[in-house]
Amino acid sequence: MDKLRMMFQFLQSNQESFMNGICGIMALASAQMYSAFEFSCPCLPEYNYSYGIGLLIIPPIWFFLLGFVLNNNVSVLAEEWRRPTGKRTKDPSILRYMFCSITQRSLIAPAVWVSVTLMDGKSFLCAFSINLDIDKFGNYSLIRGMSETEKMKLLAKIPCKELFENQVIRETASRYIKCISQACGWMFLLMMTFTAFLIRAIRPCFTQAAFLQTKYWSHYIDIERKMFDETCKEHAKTFAKVCIYQYFESISGEIHKLHSSKDGSESEDDDDDDKRKNDDHKLLGIRVQDDMNKALCNWHTCKPALALRKEQVNAENTDKLHEEANGEINGFSKGHTHKVQKKEWAVYYSKV
Repeated sequence: MDKLRMMFQFLQSNQESFMNGICGIMALASAQMYSAFEFSCPCLPEYNYSYGIGLLIIPPIWFFLLGFVLNNNVSVLAEEWRRPTGKRTKDPSILRYMFCSITQRSLIAPAVWVSVTLMDGKSFLCAFSINLDIDKFGNYSLIRGMSETEKMKLLAKIPCKELFENQVIRETASRYIKCISQACGWMFLLMMTFTAFLIRAIRPCFTQAAFLQTKYWSHYIDIERKMFDETCKEHAKTFAKVCIYQYFESISGEIHKLHSSKDGSESEDDDDDDKRKNDDHKLLGIRVQDDMNKALCNWHTCKPALALRKEQVNAENTDKLHEEANGEINGFSKGHTHKVQKKEWAVYYSKV
């Protein structure tokens, strides 16, 4: 169970990378399956090129959009772009960084599809068979006396094994076009790898401080949204719990019935008081529906400025001043009071 829990936590923390990897694997598997079982060239001059190029372009566009759909940061980017300014300014560099990050991860699956399709060569053969110069293969008798239209119809049948009569010429032409397709595939992989290398190598050459700031605040926006959702979920859960508790208490006059002795009941009453105090703490002072709606509306229209207040530090300084004043009143001068060991308390302020 511990290993499964650790694996689940790892997948949850790396959800975007994991989903992009799954998307890339799906693109690889679907490209192989489509090329092996579902590829069927129309073998007509007016449709071969459209079908072959469409197979090479349309699925990558779908995978690219799917990468945006599976990426959770798309909604974060849209909310940050469309939200009112309020007390917090919007930084265009953060939006650009988030968009570039989403785009880079969404390009994994389309790149896999294009690479596999070019390496397979069937779509390339279907698209460019009509542009083949069949005179290069030495059999002039096959096209002797044919018009240009008949010649194009003959060339369009090269991808279809059942429709082309001379299998030797068909095999030679197919190998020739597939060789060009594989060369284009390797060039595409080389170009993508070189581009990724340039992005990683050139980026540190620019202002690293600005890049770190942009990266930090983009992570902050994502984490802030997640924590806000968790806080709202916890508040809603506590609000529903208290509301149901008060509903049954108002009807029956009590929520718990006594099933134990008097001592046991006192301990249960103490536990109930602790639970109620804990619930009051989780409610964060918002106990009315209109107040919660106002808080949610204010969070959207006027997010708080990114400047933390110092109530805790000011409270500590105030306590020190009170201690010194009390010492002087009791006859102790400053610096000569008895040192009393005090407990340290950590106070967290959270407002929705």
